[in-house]
Amino acid sequence: MPTRCTTLPYAETGAFSGLLTDYIAQNPALAPFYNRFPALENFAAQIEEKQAAYSPEARQLLVTTLREQYGSNPVPAIEANIQLIAQKTTFTVTTGHQLNLLTGPLYFIYKIVSAIKLSRELKAKYPQYDFVPVYWMATEDHDFAEINHFSLFGKTYAWDAAGTGGPVGRLPLDGLSEQLLSQLPPEVPTAFHEAYSTSKNLAEATRKLADSLFGEYGLVTLDADRPALKQALVPLLTKEIEAQVSNAAVQATNERLIAAGYKPQVYSRPINLFFITDEGKRERLEPDASGADCVEVTIRNTAKCHSQAELLVLAQAHPEQFSPNVVLRPVYQEILMPNLVYIGGGAEVAYWFQLKDVFAAFGVPFPMVLPRNSAEYISRANAGKLKKLGLTTPEIFRSLPDLKKQVGAALGQEEISLKEQQQALAAAFQQVQDVAQRLDPTLVKTVAAEAQKAAASLAGLEKRLSKAAETKNETAYTQLAALKEKLFPGGGLQERSENVLSILINNPSFIEQLVESFEPLALEFTVLEEE
Repeated sequence: MPTRCTTLPYAETGAFSGLLTDYIAQNPALAPFYNRFPALENFAAQIEEKQAAYSPEARQLLVTTLREQYGSNPVPAIEANIQLIAQKTTFTVTTGHQLNLLTGPLYFIYKIVSAIKLSRELKAKYPQYDFVPVYWMATEDHDFAEINHFSLFGKTYAWDAAGTGGPVGRLPLDGLSEQLLSQLPPEVPTAFHEAYSTSKNLAEATRKLADSLFGEYGLVTLDADRPALKQALVPLLTKEIEAQVSNAAVQATNERLIAAGYKPQVYSRPINLFFITDEGKRERLEPDASGADCVEVTIRNTAKCHSQAELLVLAQAHPEQFSPNVVLRPVYQEILMPNLVYIGGGAEVAYWFQLKDVFAAFGVPFPMVLPRNSAEYISRANAGKLKKLGLTTPEIFRSLPDLKKQVGAALGQEEISLKEQQQALAAAFQQVQDVAQRLDPTLVKTVAAEAQKAAASLAGLEKRLSKAAETKNETAYTQLAALKEKLFPGGGLQERSENVLSILINNPSFIEQLVESFEPLALEFTVLEEE
């Protein structure tokens, strides 16, 4: 199904934070919080910096792990990109996301397409290098309630899994078929079912679904919850346990962010690590409140204080039992991969801006931070409704009251305002009040009360007249409100609640159209409209 692509500035949508729009505008106040702005010409220096810091051993570890993860028969384009990663002239373009069921909201798709398209643009600009798009799965996240549901055609589908509280990537898929997959509309493509029915856990299922949707584009998906990869964390674990450096770095940055007029996005803890217990639970490491030289760890549901020395021994012997939180996960990512840029949503951009000093503390290059592409998809039916109402695509981002005024004006609705009459009425009563003041001051309050009643009566008439004017165009306003809700569910962007299936079922070429349309470095909002 053909589509027409237009763009508009993020600021004009009214849907994004001041920090994000200021970053896109390259506000000097934000310059201290990132390394290089994501412009095509700035990647040369980023490549040079990463190339000098990324060791052959790290590259070999990554490639070996990817081969083990994918097994003997990956999609050809993915296999080709894994082979490229083995070369010292290859770099990654990374995005990350939780393991939302059936991809969750649309922005999951937009993140990955942004990474795919940027990889192509970088190859065109720097042909002597290769660039591989990577999806980093948040397999160690333990917030199951955030990922166990999605919405499709106005219905919410949910999965109630047992044994939650640990890394979600390890969850077996018990009950998923009966509770969710069997309830899906028959039009859902087979690949969405097969990814889960042929997998042993949520991480594998999510990777298979990503392979199905993006394999032809060579997207490499990485599950970093692996013992071999955690060996690379040992120096970071040691430094964090000994000196708790990340929290100090974040707190100092937060003070500067606040002074610049921005609110920190995430909370940093004294130790930004979790401990994965023998039962698979992900528990916080908490310094002892009494000030004793120990860290509280919950193992087998029992809180116990471990000395720093004990934790250091554990970190050396079993780094796979440690899991970085939101502050240190990005550092883990950049240690493992030859990465140049992280692509994320507005909230992710905000918390990456808290981390530059954390990276410096661990001696890891800070990647570029690129806002993902954001988009609105308008079906042919909805495009027709827009046209019938006399609205252009950019105008639909305005508030509903403003749109009603615009539509009303186009339909010839008279705008009712009795402001002049109210002013004339007030002037008349002021004259009466002046007369009362001269003749009998005790009547001034009476005149004022009558003035107030008359003004209220006139205001009531204004509302009734406005309602009468609106009634003439009530059908158009009802259609407008319904269209606004369809395009902006609950008052928010479509991409934050709608699932890709809501479009893909009717337009199988949707992802291909996104790849053609997105311009990641243009930093503009995309509107795709069916023709």
